[in-house]
Amino acid sequence: MQDSPTRDTAKTAAPTATNEQIAQTIASELSVDPARVRATIALLDEGATVPFIARYRKEITGGLDDTQLRSLEQQLHYLRELEDRKATILRSIEQQGKLTDELRRSILEVTTKARLEDLYLPYKTTRRTKATIAREAGLEELVDEILTGTSTDPAELAEKFITEGFADATAVLAGARAIVIDNVATDADLVGEIRNEFYERGHLTASVVEGKEAEGAKFRDYFEFDEPFTSLPSHRILALLRGESEGVLSLTFGPGDNTADATATTDGAEFYEGIIAQRAGLEPQGDAADKFRATCVRYAWRTKLSISSAVDVRMRLKERADQAAVDVFSTNLKDLLLAAPAGQRATMGLDPGYRNGVKCAVVDPTGKVLDTVVVYPHTGGAKWEQARTILSSMAAKHGVELLAVGNGTASRETEKLAREIADLIAQAGGTKPQPVIVSESGASVYSASEVAAAEFPEMDVSLRGAVSIARRLQDPLAELVKIDPKSIGVGQYQHDVNQTLLAQGLDSVVEDAVNSVGVDVNSASAQLLQRVAGITTTIADNIVAYRDDNGAFTSRKELLKVPRLGPKAFEQSAGFLRINNGSNPLDASAVHPEAYPLVDRITAATGLDVPQLIGNSQALRSVRPGEVADEQFGIPTVTDVLAELDKPGRDPRPTFATAQLADGIEEIKDLAPGMVLEGTVTNVAAFGAFVDIGVHQDGLVHVSAMSDRFVKDPHEVVSSGQVVKVKVMEVDVTRNRISLSLRLSDEPGSSDSRRPTGRTAPATGAGKSSRGARRGVDKNTNPKGQRRGHGLQGSQGSRGAGPAGSMAEALKKAGFGR
Repeated sequence: MQDSPTRDTAKTAAPTATNEQIAQTIASELSVDPARVRATIALLDEGATVPFIARYRKEITGGLDDTQLRSLEQQLHYLRELEDRKATILRSIEQQGKLTDELRRSILEVTTKARLEDLYLPYKTTRRTKATIAREAGLEELVDEILTGTSTDPAELAEKFITEGFADATAVLAGARAIVIDNVATDADLVGEIRNEFYERGHLTASVVEGKEAEGAKFRDYFEFDEPFTSLPSHRILALLRGESEGVLSLTFGPGDNTADATATTDGAEFYEGIIAQRAGLEPQGDAADKFRATCVRYAWRTKLSISSAVDVRMRLKERADQAAVDVFSTNLKDLLLAAPAGQRATMGLDPGYRNGVKCAVVDPTGKVLDTVVVYPHTGGAKWEQARTILSSMAAKHGVELLAVGNGTASRETEKLAREIADLIAQAGGTKPQPVIVSESGASVYSASEVAAAEFPEMDVSLRGAVSIARRLQDPLAELVKIDPKSIGVGQYQHDVNQTLLAQGLDSVVEDAVNSVGVDVNSASAQLLQRVAGITTTIADNIVAYRDDNGAFTSRKELLKVPRLGPKAFEQSAGFLRINNGSNPLDASAVHPEAYPLVDRITAATGLDVPQLIGNSQALRSVRPGEVADEQFGIPTVTDVLAELDKPGRDPRPTFATAQLADGIEEIKDLAPGMVLEGTVTNVAAFGAFVDIGVHQDGLVHVSAMSDRFVKDPHEVVSSGQVVKVKVMEVDVTRNRISLSLRLSDEPGSSDSRRPTGRTAPATGAGKSSRGARRGVDKNTNPKGQRRGHGLQGSQGSRGAGPAGSMAEALKKAGFGR
């Protein structure tokens, strides 16, 4: 029996009656033709993967790319869960005998889970409450008497309802009030309105917990903090929640002011109580019950709706922050995975260290380990010269072309050693190898993993890291897929966000990256193969086992001999699997086997066979797509096939390039404002980018120093792994802080440079009294152009947890959060 793809999240069965509604909803939200959406949903339901659909079903989808398809897939999953929940709620209410036609219609028309739960509130089976007990005692009759207007004192009316459990008029009125409050708190329309007003008008305030000032110094930018919910960026939300969880900050999710006056300091109760009174029919009537009504309104707000609204806004902010953080992480991960490969060249990996030595491993052009050694050049004495001799001899012996130096502790010193090794080999008449600083992202995580243990069972854990460093220079994608994406650490607060959401987002990124590049089926690891569309873990292991037993695959058709790789898995995966030097040259390209008959028509139209056609731009340009297209292969597919024949198996990744680190600039004390240096972007956050300029601490380019134009998202300007030139704007040796600018015309210290000062500086008087100052300014900066509370306390992690360990490590390397 064939394995089905495991990463299809859109398979939840939905009633046929709702499929059209779901398709219409998604089409409207994505601004896509409903017919295209219906066809795409059908493909997903059949087990097709997003990479396959994006690449090979363009006629059906109308050319939707993988990003649009991922959004469609996620929305489909959400709406089907919503439909399932509707069905459950309808059954529950119907069993209670309370389902009316109007209520059924309201539930069926719901488009969000929050609104659906609001409608269900009055019908949830809950524990007995004061309102429940009061209703059982018949006090609803009293409520009706009081609220319909009365000249009689409610306390006098209550005397008639004294019964067991309600011994006097005061207790009876309290029970009547509980009923009114419960009615208010379960009114779906009213609850929804209050909740939305709370979110739109409310503020999040933070203060330091008494006695935690020193312990929580890294959160000092939030010791007096206030900002509207609607303007809080994701990293600030996560930083505030982290401060609260660590017991340093006290957070208040407040309702906002009674008026639009930004300097008002009232708690907003009057505004919300006015809405409750109006919507619940509890406005003053000028009768004896007005005090009772006012008390009900006040209690409904303070004991129910203010609390539930604060809980809701906390959840909403967390969800918003999680999604934004996952988006940042996903973008950075994609950049890292699709970084330029150095290619199949013999490489020596050097994992730097001081006392524990520099771990070294040589791999051949295919990544096979040839030699390993540990040297101790940084321990003084003759060790440096000894290391030079050993490593230069090893590099010359194996024809090493690249020296991959990890960017962790002792990286610059080790890079200096690598340069001397290269010079020694050149002086001896050999080919001079090129030293390259390489991200150690996840190297230590990989070293201790089951994957590494299976790959190198006899190798010391410390040496496995050096192998990984060497291989990731050759091909970052092939090596990084062996590591849990969360451990690569190129995001913000990855340990604080919803882990399911994070895992789904990162897995999608890895899958899309792998399939956009393609995989050599004769050299790929099982970890890489299982990221190919349609290939499960079992099938990936079977491919490797078949290859080991039978030798290299000679054609794509031979894949069908692999156990459990049936027609469906073949359809999904074949176009992404490459077989170089096989029996059919098309097997080395992205042309899907199902389109080989189309290539036959193209060869007939040109009079050339496939080998003559491949790379023949002139002949391919002479083919008119419309003349060879048919019902199965439309113009989009024909166009793709022609492009692939022109440059078969082309790699979408950029050309390999490395930053040229400045000689003599090895420590932060070597820097001076005004220097222009080359470096590599190691991480991109919502507030800026971190750049490795070779001094052990990454410098921070704040978002306001990236361009002469306004930059909303740093990813618009830079990406992880990109080589950039930066100007040093400020250096704080004591605090290990480096401020950089991408605008090389900026002058350090000038008032118009608009650079960050190197750390967050909260606006003066950042409590509630500063609310007016905080409105009307750019979200990213305070009026002085300084960053407000950008969340310096990122997730803690080890060196191996990311290019800088994690966002915390990146910030720490830049000198922040110390």
